[in-house]
Amino acid sequence: MATGGRTDPLTGYHFYLEIDGITQAQFRECSGLDSESNIIEYKEAGKNGVTIIKKVPGEMKWSNIVLKRGITDIMELWAWRKQVEDGKVNEARKNGSIVLYDQANSEIARWNFVDGWPSKVTGPQLNANNNDIAVEEITICHEGLNRVK
Repeated sequence: MATGGRTDPLTGYHFYLEIDGITQAQFRECSGLDSESNIIEYKEAGKNGVTIIKKVPGEMKWSNIVLKRGITDIMELWAWRKQVEDGKVNEARKNGSIVLYDQANSEIARWNFVDGWPSKVTGPQLNANNNDIAVEEITICHEGLNRVK
């Protein structure tokens, strides 16, 4: 938000996962919101025989999105993963978004992903000797990510 001539950075703790058919998707951590181009290097002979190395962008790739949250009794994400386990990957493919909100609950940033499906779901690490929240993790692979807001 702007304050005078200054723009403050966004806070990273209030975000939500939106996916068709999955309604309970609040998380405490999210990573993998990036895109990268492979680099292709090639050499050219320049003036006076000097070798010049040129770099051009190659194929695009996106990291998997990894989300962590306190485990609950809601099974939607596990059911989504079960579709993949049962060989129904085309049914499991969904478009979705990671949405970041400000303190007034207004949407301030959005990353949309295409044809995502859960490649991994990890249950919590259980230990009777600690007092931590039980955390589950889901990894979503996809075929494209774009920040639209």
